[in-house]
This record gives sequence, structure tokens and C-alpha cells, in this order.
Amino acid sequence: MSLSKYRYIVVEGPIGVGKTSLARRLSERLHAALLLERPEQNPFLARFYQDMVRYALPTQLFFLFQRVNQLRELTQLDLFNRVTITDFLLDKDPLFARLTLSSDEMHLYQQIFDTLKPQAPRPDLVVYLQAHPQTLFERVRHRGLDSERAISAEYLSLLADSYTRFFHHYNGSPVLIVNSEHLNFVRAEKDLDLLVERMAAMRGGREFFNFGE
Repeated sequence: MSLSKYRYIVVEGPIGVGKTSLARRLSERLHAALLLERPEQNPFLARFYQDMVRYALPTQLFFLFQRVNQLRELTQLDLFNRVTITDFLLDKDPLFARLTLSSDEMHLYQQIFDTLKPQAPRPDLVVYLQAHPQTLFERVRHRGLDSERAISAEYLSLLADSYTRFFHHYNGSPVLIVNSEHLNFVRAEKDLDLLVERMAAMRGGREFFNFGE
């Protein structure tokens, strides 16, 4: 089995689920180009977690502009000669906005989103990582980033639920839904091997990978 059928792979999932770590590992395994979100560049992010109502709109717009610019970079990459892996899906961007923006702010955001959204290539595969909200909270606490100290368990629970609902309806690309509760793709090579095997074996538009199945 081979992953040669995939030229553009997206790893997605809520905060703390390990999407960036997995994207890095897959890029190493596949000798692929890597395009990552850069949350550390968002000057509003730490303040957003402390006061979501006040800082939701500038935080969201900064991320939108950043991701649009990154996807413009993607359109310039040669996807035929080298695999590219990212840790974000632009179609999911409004998910965060709906959680935190007022109706007027959401209307403004949606107008900007619709205007800016680039004609980026569709992913050949989306790997959607899931974990229980309490697991997400523990992982966020464990990595100890200053900007994330104010993230609440309640917010992560809402976020995880929003991701579940989004991917329930998403049909833009094939999706492999992965329960990451008992998988460690960074430290356990066998776990990464299992995932790569499942990716290569995908035949349908939506499949599930639960550890042990």
C-alpha cells in the first residue's frame, strides 16, 4: 500500500489534539513540504483567551488573513512533484468565528471570508483527529504555553463539539476520522505506522480509525 495517491494532506482537529505534531511526523515520513499555522504570530491570541468577547474579532481576522496568505503560497507549490502537508483547513475557519463572534461581527467576518477565500486546491485527504475534551484540556495544560493558560475546559468542550458537527457535514475531501485518545504519533513509531497504513488503505469518502479496530 502506498500514499502516492495523496499530494495534499491536511491534518485537522481542536486545540490540544496533536495536529501540528502529527503533521510534522507525516512530513518527515513522506519527505513532504510542510505548511503550518503560526499562532505565535497572532498578537491578539493571548488576550482573546482572557477576554473572548472583546478580542474575538481581531483574533479571528488576523488568523483569516494569515491562512489566506499561506494558502496563496500553497498554490505556488508544485503539488505534482512533492507532497504537501498542512495543519489547517480554511473551510473550517468560520467554525471558530461562530463560537465567539456576535451576530454583527459574524456578518462582517463572513463577508471578508467570502471575499478573501483563495482558489486553493482541495486536499486529497483530511486526517481529522478527535479526543475527549478532558484529554484536550490536559494536553494543553501539559504543554504550558503562556498564550494558552486562560483556555477553559468549557471552551475546549464547545470547540470539540463544533469540530464534530463540522466534519459530520463536510464533504469537500475524503476524511479519515481518527480517535487519538490512545495513540502517540510522536513517540510511538508503531502508532504512526498504523495510521499510515489506514491512510493508504482508504477507499471511501469517510472512514474511521479507532485504536484496536
